[in-house]
Amino acid sequence: MKTDLQCIVFDESSEYSLRELCSICKVHAQFIQDLIDEGILSPQGKNPQEWKFAAVEIKRIQVTIRLQTDLRINLPGTALALDLLEEIERLRRSKSHLEQLYALEKRI
Repeated sequence: MKTDLQCIVFDESSEYSLRELCSICKVHAQFIQDLIDEGILSPQGKNPQEWKFAAVEIKRIQVTIRLQTDLRINLPGTALALDLLEEIERLRRSKSHLEQLYALEKRI
């Protein structure tokens, strides 16, 4: 069985319209609106025609979809899980930074 893989590289500074975001993530605009209502996504702009989304929002959508399909978590639970996952990542980066500082200090 042969599977074609498709990869898209995103620039963290890029911004995407609602239409582009829906196309990239293969979701409907109503799903994006539901994520905004739940506080999972935070677009820049006053109305859907002006909305711009940061590249990091794509990852949030993908994780949301996985949490909902794999674990059957509802949107409020998904919002909480995303916050916790991001906090864990922030703590890991902080720990790594502190370990590097400690290693440098031991050499001095």
